[in-house]
Amino acid sequence: MTNCEVCGNEFSDDRAKLGYKVCLSCGENQANKVRHCVAPMHKSNYMLFTNYDDLKGINNKGGLIK
Repeated sequence: MTNCEVCGNEFSDDRAKLGYKVCLSCGENQANKVRHCVAPMHKSNYMLFTNYDDLKGINNKGGLIK
């Protein structure tokens, strides 16, 4: 068993072999802190936005509006 770097609880060695250094509950807490949005761009591909301010006005014909 391997110890979690955040809380110190033990988790399985199979999870550690996959490269994880935290237990499932601490990993879920870390994953919930990250927020993102996928937006389709006009005549282009989809883009991933993690900052809400970057998303505002991105598809306007006049450009980025702040």
